[in-house]
Amino acid sequence: MSVPGEFPMQYSASADADLVRRARELGPLLAANAAKTDSDRRLPETTITALTEAGLFKLTVPRRYGGHQANFATFLAVNAEIARSCGSTAWVIALINICNWAAGLAPEKLREDIFGADPDSRVCGVLTPSGTATRTGDGHTVTGSWGFASGSLHATWATLGVQVTDEDGQVVEFGNVLIPMDQLTIKDTWHVVGMRGTGSNTLIAQDVFVPAHRYTPLAFGADQPDNHPDEPLYRSSLIPALSVILAGPQLGLARAALDHTLATIGGRGISYTFYEHAAEAPSTQFQIAQATELIDTAALHIFRSAAHIDQAAAEGRPMDVTERLRVRMDTGYAITRCREAIDLLLDANGASSFAESNPLQRIWRDSSTAARHAIASPSISAEAYGRSLLGIEQQMTPII
Repeated sequence: MSVPGEFPMQYSASADADLVRRARELGPLLAANAAKTDSDRRLPETTITALTEAGLFKLTVPRRYGGHQANFATFLAVNAEIARSCGSTAWVIALINICNWAAGLAPEKLREDIFGADPDSRVCGVLTPSGTATRTGDGHTVTGSWGFASGSLHATWATLGVQVTDEDGQVVEFGNVLIPMDQLTIKDTWHVVGMRGTGSNTLIAQDVFVPAHRYTPLAFGADQPDNHPDEPLYRSSLIPALSVILAGPQLGLARAALDHTLATIGGRGISYTFYEHAAEAPSTQFQIAQATELIDTAALHIFRSAAHIDQAAAEGRPMDVTERLRVRMDTGYAITRCREAIDLLLDANGASSFAESNPLQRIWRDSSTAARHAIASPSISAEAYGRSLLGIEQQMTPII
């Protein structure tokens, strides 16, 4: 009997089909490099070159600097497509593009520093304000360390969260600073079992001077100033944008597990049964159907959130608290459904899924690791969303 190798992945109609096609065409190269990416704990240069030439590091770079200025539906679709071939590569693309987007929010002088000087600039970043900034002349002196800086091995700039202190050492506000990577030190701390190739190491700054225009204050739960009224992408709500992009790689990883299963399961039997072809077993049929439905459910929630973010930005309307938290809820819910789908497909494939030569084990490791990102936490997201739905104004998280 024959089993189809795969079927087309469904994306939002508002996603840019050309950019999704570019990501799909890189699939064979990214898949061939996936094991090396995992073992070397970084993206190979052939992968970086191919992604750069395809323009996929510039999804969110302003058009005036040669970028695509793509909407969030496109962002998610491209990352899902890349993750069908390599989870680590999709994660790096996702995090660099969201940091490029964050840089695009800034006034023009800072954009010029980054994208005007080099249209192929790549920004990595860490939102956590684990550094300190003290006012020094026309700027700040920054010292600190920031963990889990995904894509740092391939970035040219970093956007980093800081606590601004006064002369007495008291914190007066929170903000972000943009620092060239050649002024930072990368400490090799990313020794993990999944998403190994993302290079999510620790960045260290020691008394780095940051000019005033490279600092922006940060207020969680509030929208950033609309510095570019003619470019709606850069008034998208901050936390919803930072949240939803984490689901794109998960969707692609789940589809990768399904693609592999559909392509291979017809060629083997089920041990300790009379089934010579696993695809003939009702249990397998149920597992495949249920996994596919879970993946489809995840996609519906992910692209619903993207549509809400894109629509609010186009209308020039800030998302209210409940809308913002619904995006976080959608993100956690979708990631959970993707993990459930992968588990079902591992069950269908059996213990051989965990052979080192089997891509399913890497998919499982990557998905399980990425799913633990703090902003994607399903339980925290559900609690915050439930509070908002019940009209409880006091929240238990500032990340709104």
